[in-house]
Amino acid sequence: MAELEVNQIKQLRAIFSRFDTDSDGSLTLLELAALLRSLGLKPSGDQIHSLLANMDSNGNGSVEFDELVSAIMPDMNEEILINQEQLLEVFRSFDRDSNGYITAVELAGAMAKMGQPLTYRELTDMIREADTNGDGVISFNEFSSIMAKSAGDFLGLTLL
Repeated sequence: MAELEVNQIKQLRAIFSRFDTDSDGSLTLLELAALLRSLGLKPSGDQIHSLLANMDSNGNGSVEFDELVSAIMPDMNEEILINQEQLLEVFRSFDRDSNGYITAVELAGAMAKMGQPLTYRELTDMIREADTNGDGVISFNEFSSIMAKSAGDFLGLTLL
């Protein structure tokens, strides 16, 4: 196996693990959709269902890591993984204490440093929109989703 391919598989494993939210070793339809969006892809609901059906070689209704590798490696675009790493770097720049979450204080500080200070209402609205699980902080998965949605909205595209 070429070194590039080994690195791609390591990166893909890290990405897979981040989106396997229940850590059961497989991706559900929703987890697969979130992973694809984080990579900058914007599949429709029908496309995701079709993709899952094509990737699910053992027919259990979810995608295991080896099924993902088999489906992606032949056509894997290194740029997608680099973009994911760049997104992680941006996330880390907001996550000042490196605990894996962006708090309201961290978000406010980062936005102010970028010359975009937020009002309390803007800050709470941003947290509310991004914090899909309601725990009061923004995880990397939530950050990825909101960035993909923002890019889609910017381009006038509609996501699921």
